[in-house]
This record gives sequence, structure tokens and C-alpha cells, in this order.
Amino acid sequence: MKRFGGLAASVLLATGLLAGCAGGASEGGGDGKGGRITLYSPETPDFTKELAQKYEELHGDKVDVHYAGTNILVNQMMAEKDNPKADVWYGGGGILPFEAAVDRGILASYIPDFAADWDVVENGIKLKHQDGKYVGVELFVLGFSYNTDLVSEEEAPKTWADLLDPKWEGKIQFPNPAASGTATLMVMDQMMQQGEDKAWEYFEKLVKQANSIPDSGSAPTKAVAMGEAHIGVGFDFMAYEQKAKGETVDFIVPDKTPVLVNPATLIEGGPNAEGGKKFMDFLLSKEAQQIMADWYHIPINPDVESKTPLTLEKVKAHAVDLDIDWVNENYDRVRNEWKDKFQ
Repeated sequence: MKRFGGLAASVLLATGLLAGCAGGASEGGGDGKGGRITLYSPETPDFTKELAQKYEELHGDKVDVHYAGTNILVNQMMAEKDNPKADVWYGGGGILPFEAAVDRGILASYIPDFAADWDVVENGIKLKHQDGKYVGVELFVLGFSYNTDLVSEEEAPKTWADLLDPKWEGKIQFPNPAASGTATLMVMDQMMQQGEDKAWEYFEKLVKQANSIPDSGSAPTKAVAMGEAHIGVGFDFMAYEQKAKGETVDFIVPDKTPVLVNPATLIEGGPNAEGGKKFMDFLLSKEAQQIMADWYHIPINPDVESKTPLTLEKVKAHAVDLDIDWVNENYDRVRNEWKDKFQ
């Protein structure tokens, strides 16, 4: 975990950048009871605003949402460590940023009653932190978007090995692992499945199949929607959001692939701990989970129906058993080796 923890430290940015997403301190919550709740989130601003509004409607307390990229928010929380401004951090493209933050003293322990009986790992999916430092509130699946005007469901790739088929040469996009956590997850998964040497051989071939390797995790899916690529690597919700907009995009869950929870956590020493706990409880409620489903995320609450073809029951058979400790320890090294080999 030290290496991945080092990543968070290495990306500490200038205080001007940190101030840009800070906003004001929470009001009325200094005693840890009631009052304003401050939420830090890298998730889509309109989506998190909708969650905040629903909480306010149900509970009356004001929720201030501060949006920025995951690394920026982690840096913000580190800069504020002696005087925390946030109560809850929600989202980050899966559990890896939360795992990296565990040893940095910014996460408090809290698991909502809804998740108290969950196993830490079920069916290869880590659902919550073993010491309660975060809890999953929804599911993300790494897989393949495809343009349905250009590719039929029958011919679309069904495994990671299928991406190397000569018919896809010049027709694939995947994010840059040196910049995208989504793509770093892809690389490390292949290393765990094949061993490092064979994984690097695989990616040497995959790079030759790509017509572009953008930095953004969502860019390949958008390229598929625009017909600039036939196949794109990304998370499931990215494809289903495009499909819901009327784009000719669909999604394939590979035979074996990373399936991650997207977590929330209580901030250590936050100004409104009780409010933060109530908001985390809310994130697992039917009302909040319905909003997540409406945004094409896979809800983790079984009482809420997914708006996509995917559910926890359907995807758990595809989940690979990720060695999170190995990922944490080797994250920096793998990204640096990618830069050395391909940039």
C-alpha cells in the first residue's frame, strides 16, 4: 500500500489548484450534530446535485456539493487534514483511490446499518473496507462499448483476448494507463490473470490495434458513439448513458473482468459527523439508489431495479478476484512502466 499511497503524495498540486475546489466551510455543524453537510465528489455535477436535493427534500438539512477530479479532492482533504471541511467523500471510479487514502489519516470508520452484514468480499467483489473506512454504494463493470451501426452483437468481442483479433486493427480505443485510473485497472487485471510478462506482450499487441489512446477514461466510449472507433474500453454506465441519449452504443461484459464498487466514506474530524453518517445512510437508501439507477449506474440495493441490463446478480459471475494489496503496492510502478514502454 505504500507505493500507491505515494501516488497520492506525488500528485499534490499547488495550493491555488486546491483552493479552486474548496468552497466554504460547512455551517452550523461544528458540534458534529445537525446543520449543513459538505460533500466532496468527482461524480457528474448534475447527478450529485440531484442526490443532494433529494436528501434535502427528505431530511431538511442543506448539502453543499464540491466537485473536482478525484486526485484534486484527495489533495484538498490532505491540505485540510488539520481542519477538515468535508463530511463525506463519494465516488472516484471505484475503490482504488479510497484504498490509497486509508493510510493517510483522512478517512473515518463508518458502515451504515444497511451494509453491516455484508461480507468484505463477496464473489470476488470487495464491497466494503475491512476496518469500515469506506462502503460501496453502487457497482461499475469494466468492459467494451461498441457502435451498433458498425458492429453486431454477435461479432462484438466477448473476452479481453478477442480485442487482438486482426479485424479490430485500427478500430479500438482505450484510455491511457499513464493518465486514467480506468485503464490502469485494465492493465493490472491482465497482469494478475496472465502474469506480468504475458500481460506486457498482450498490451504491445493491443496498442497496435488502437487508433487512439486518449487520457480520459470516458473518451473511448464517446468516440464509439461518434463512430470514431468501433470498440471502446470503459465502464458500463458510460455506454448506457450514451445509449440513453439515442446514440448507437451498447455494452459487452467480458467473460472475466474487474467489477468494482464505487464507495463513500466519512471524513475523519469532519465538521458534521452525524450529518455525514446520515448522508451515507441515505446513499444506500431506495431513494438515492433510484437516482443512481436513473443515471445508469448499477444499484447495490436489491430493492432498486437497474435501468440497464446489468445487476449485481448478473455481473458477479464475471468478476475477477482482484488482489487489492498487490494493486496498491504496484500501482505506481505499473504506470511508470507503461510510460517507459509506450510513451
